[in-house]
Amino acid sequence: MALLTPLFAFLYHLPQVYKWLLKPYYVASLFMAVAFLAVRKTPGVCDHLSTQREDGNSCDFDWREVEILMFLSAIVMMKNRRAITVEQHVGNIILFSKVANVILFFRLDIRMGLLYLTLCIVFLMTCKPPLYMGPEYIKYFNDKTIDDELDRDGRVTWIVEFFANWSPECQSFASVYADLSLKYNCAGLKFGKVDIGRYGEVSKRYKVSASPLSKQLPSLVLFQGGKEVLRRPQVDKKGRAVSWSFTEENIIREFNLNELYQKSKKLGKNKGDALSPSCFPPVPEEEEPEQPGLSGPPGGPAAPESKKDK
Repeated sequence: MALLTPLFAFLYHLPQVYKWLLKPYYVASLFMAVAFLAVRKTPGVCDHLSTQREDGNSCDFDWREVEILMFLSAIVMMKNRRAITVEQHVGNIILFSKVANVILFFRLDIRMGLLYLTLCIVFLMTCKPPLYMGPEYIKYFNDKTIDDELDRDGRVTWIVEFFANWSPECQSFASVYADLSLKYNCAGLKFGKVDIGRYGEVSKRYKVSASPLSKQLPSLVLFQGGKEVLRRPQVDKKGRAVSWSFTEENIIREFNLNELYQKSKKLGKNKGDALSPSCFPPVPEEEEPEQPGLSGPPGGPAAPESKKDK
């Protein structure tokens, strides 16, 4: 059953996966992921390879290679249990397939191992996964605009994602966050993003670590009246993020988006009425992020929304 569930999930999302596989990054990744299989099974090539099989068949896997591949399958299944999107599932399969290929090639011939490892390093340095470019209602902030936008209108609730382009978790979460913005964006509820990998001052100001070891990327923070109300993932006293799954269902439940949307969309019908009081408990003072002191007019216009289509 553990093997059938990922298979059914893959078949269900096959049309979407097919579109990804046509992109150069994934085409090259797939070729590298099956490199050892191709070398071991290609007639005319496998005949010249060494083998530990008792029958001397060099065109089939020996017992040690089967063990390595089975161990790889177990690791992929464990990692994919926490995967959010199909991109993460495919990415985990490709990543650990490359790791297994390095081990198998070095075991077969050290020269082939060095060649494959060199190709992996060059590919890692020159090729990046394609970024999400689909439709969204998201305002992109920089270090100079984020404070002004959050303080511009105290009636507007903001959900801001702190991300970094180099983070695989942020890249996988991009499509989920975009879908949420399309469903819940309204006059009183808006979605924003800020790249703390690029704007380090924002990272310090809002206490979101960009270090891979902290596992705080991505971070979602809900602001009401320019003040932080809710944050996921939460951070312990040692500065490490508490494990939390960024699925669409978890975000809707934790941030109470359905109720928040119903209250916030009333702002567009009656600009003169303030929103209902927050349905979230206030953040304790010691956990409240430092604010730089900039404040816009409380009755100013709502922050503009941006829509990006490809």
